[in-house]
Amino acid sequence: GFWTVTKQSNKLNLAIIGQSLFGQEVYINLRRQGHKVVGVFTVPDKDGKADPLAVAAEKDGTPVFKFPRWRVKGKPIPEVVEAYKAVGADLNVMPFCSQFIPMNVIDDPKHGSIIYHPSLLPLHRGASAINWTLIHGDKKAGFTVFWADEGLDTGPILLQRECAVEPNDTVDTLYNRFLFSEGIKAMVESVQLIADGKAPRIPQTEEGASYEGIQKKSNSKVNLAQPAEAIHNWIRGHDKVPGAWTLIDGQSVTLYGSSMLGGSVPAGQPLEIEGASQSGLVTQNGLVLYGSDGKALLVKNLQFEDGKMIPASKYFSSGESATVELTDDENKMAEEIKNIWKGILSNVPAIEDTTDFFKCGAASMDVVRLVEEVKQKCAGVQLQNEDVYMASTFRDFIQMFVRKLRGEDQEEELVIDYATKEVNNMTVKMPNQCFINGKFEDAENGKVYETINPTDGSVICKVSYASVGDVDRAVAAAKDAYYSGPWGRMNPRDRGSLLYKLADLMEEHQEELATIESIDSGAVYTLALKTHVGMSIQTFRYFAGWCDKIHGKTIPINQARPNRNLTFTRREPLGVCAIIIPWNYPLMMLAWKSAACLAAGNTLVLKPAQVTPLTALKFAELSVKAGIPKGVINILPGSGGMVGQRLSDHPDIRKLGFTGSTPIGKQIMKSCALSNLKKVSLELGGKSPLIIFGDCDMDKAVRMGMSSVYFNKGENCIAAGRLFVEESVHDEFISRVVEELKKMKIGDPLDRSTDHGPQNHKAHLDKLLEYCEVGLKEGATLVYGGKQVERPGFFMEPTVFTNVEDHMFIAKEESFGPIMVVSRFKDGDVDGVLQRANDTEYGLASGVFTRDINKAMYVSERLDAGTVFVNTYNKTDVASPFGGFKQSGFGKDLGEDALLEYLKTKAVTVEY
Repeated sequence: GFWTVTKQSNKLNLAIIGQSLFGQEVYINLRRQGHKVVGVFTVPDKDGKADPLAVAAEKDGTPVFKFPRWRVKGKPIPEVVEAYKAVGADLNVMPFCSQFIPMNVIDDPKHGSIIYHPSLLPLHRGASAINWTLIHGDKKAGFTVFWADEGLDTGPILLQRECAVEPNDTVDTLYNRFLFSEGIKAMVESVQLIADGKAPRIPQTEEGASYEGIQKKSNSKVNLAQPAEAIHNWIRGHDKVPGAWTLIDGQSVTLYGSSMLGGSVPAGQPLEIEGASQSGLVTQNGLVLYGSDGKALLVKNLQFEDGKMIPASKYFSSGESATVELTDDENKMAEEIKNIWKGILSNVPAIEDTTDFFKCGAASMDVVRLVEEVKQKCAGVQLQNEDVYMASTFRDFIQMFVRKLRGEDQEEELVIDYATKEVNNMTVKMPNQCFINGKFEDAENGKVYETINPTDGSVICKVSYASVGDVDRAVAAAKDAYYSGPWGRMNPRDRGSLLYKLADLMEEHQEELATIESIDSGAVYTLALKTHVGMSIQTFRYFAGWCDKIHGKTIPINQARPNRNLTFTRREPLGVCAIIIPWNYPLMMLAWKSAACLAAGNTLVLKPAQVTPLTALKFAELSVKAGIPKGVINILPGSGGMVGQRLSDHPDIRKLGFTGSTPIGKQIMKSCALSNLKKVSLELGGKSPLIIFGDCDMDKAVRMGMSSVYFNKGENCIAAGRLFVEESVHDEFISRVVEELKKMKIGDPLDRSTDHGPQNHKAHLDKLLEYCEVGLKEGATLVYGGKQVERPGFFMEPTVFTNVEDHMFIAKEESFGPIMVVSRFKDGDVDGVLQRANDTEYGLASGVFTRDINKAMYVSERLDAGTVFVNTYNKTDVASPFGGFKQSGFGKDLGEDALLEYLKTKAVTVEY
């Protein structure tokens, strides 16, 4: 119910004239408010089954009258009118009435009669108001409670409520979301206004008035020779009742679940449709129809003349599924389900295999009951309402149920054409195709490219090179998964369970993932195992725990006296998100962004770096094994200029998260703004300063200072791009660093004793060598390294430059490699070194080493960077926000702040 009993004294004797579940709820809530229902007038039982309104009234002992009609040849039936008048009603309430009621009944009570009509009168008078609201493409829908008069829906208005029409609303969704629940409340409110003498009578204007006839199956054939949006509106305006239909192969086929296609049309098999301007297309997402304007729409489900409903994507394979043989336990459950059907279809003498749930009189409320009873009595199997519509005969229902029970209803087994490699004492199996809508498949154009092992320059495997068409298909899959798939309906805690399972699978495969990461990116295996993979697992577990803790707030606002207000906020997912990640931590960067994105309830299309795609594709495989629904995660290897640019421009993407260089970040931000003003978070370049004071713990400063530069071969976004060392300890610090560098083992990253592996790819190594040449030309002192290691692969010597002055290129620009850039500062000049440290357009990270806590706090407060490390470095944690200032970008990864990047806040204000 909707309310508790109020203490208002003005109550009426009511006659309820109508039918349906809506009428039942109005009846229940009027009684709950203290009004007396002196009689219920409804339709006769159908096939031995009473109308829901009659069921509720009979249960309460309220007098129930089931007249087949009130008039004969236009004249009231005297005995019917007499029976009505005998109940002595003050007001007739007509929540939903399919019969013609005589005017001497309408006018008999002292307060007359009120009627609920599901349109914003005077628009759409007539019996199919909801249908016509959608058919006409109205942007607003609603209902009217009006005073009955002699006209057809022309009486004075008592009350109206309106709501926005969503682009893919159907008759069912609009009714269930707003017209049903709000209509019940409005009917009860209207009765109380009448009881209190406050009900208005606002004459209807004839300006803009419209009347449309009733929509039946006979007149609901869709005209395909019109623009796509008009076709879409016609289909959704008949969904589910009476159902828009067309002719395919001479057979009537009803169309359900229409939506406009914004991006490119996926590949599919042509289908001739009578009256269409061009052939339809059966795709993996559904049936594509074209309007006369060349635009396309997508239809999800089809129903044939025999009542069988199938996904439109299965049109050419609808009869191919084999019959499931039931076990003894499954046969027992089938008998239990048969009893459930008997309880619902009480008018049917026996449930046969061919018994059709809907042809035997079941309605939408019966679908809900069937789903809930099966869940309660049959091993907790959770069906969706759509499952019942798709399997409406008893035989098909049992087959569907058993497949659900066995888990066979899941998508067909994942087919992967692995690239395999014997390496690191194991066989690694690497997916190397685009991952779209739960499947690995070649790029649309068939193109591939080679991904290279930086240890020796050899080819690891060929990888699909995604096209713009692949991006559009992936975005369409993500959009469908968000709006129509199970992901959008899933309880947050269940979503968290899937992310926990995904983390468990990553842990189970951590050695394989670390090996792939090592050969594809050059990461030292031990570091790949602990950080690249280990922190990725931690990240997914952390955000899995957040799934059921995303909530809004209640906000005290000024009350609208004499009424009161309640204002609260909701945190809601954004929709389809794009994620573009760099090559330095291929799996970890995926995890940092994807885990927060998925925990918030979004779907995603991710582009890994072109040179390091393999762990992202392995992750895609594990996501399927974890049970993540198809379309939620899509991975597209390829170029930034093609895939990344299309993601930035795509109108269906609502958020883009990017980690990479500042120039590319600016280009992405511009494209996102010009396309559809999509939300953006950018983690860009850095030139992070590390200040080492003379009073530091020198052992720790040397160890951490080296880590700040050489960790992950210097391919680290928060690497200390410039070290400022106090003059009194400068020479000692440099001497000790060089001493340690001489001990560093450079070699095969899979060798457990290796300290320093190859740079990620050849072009990057060349840039680092050029960077060193510039430093030398500008007058910096090369103390150590600066050259490529003489061995196969892309190895660079760890490098140290000193006497670096502020104006030099290497003092201002990031190397993104194992190059320590050191400048000295005068003893005690804290403010001077702070000014130099902050004299950069970057602000990603920073650090300070000192034993003086006051100095440490003073410096940390004044360093203009998103992260400040004090007496440590590179200490990131999944619970702590990570992100930069200035031209290092904006937005956060990790921590609760990262969730907010993938959520929107909605404020709701209620007056009561």
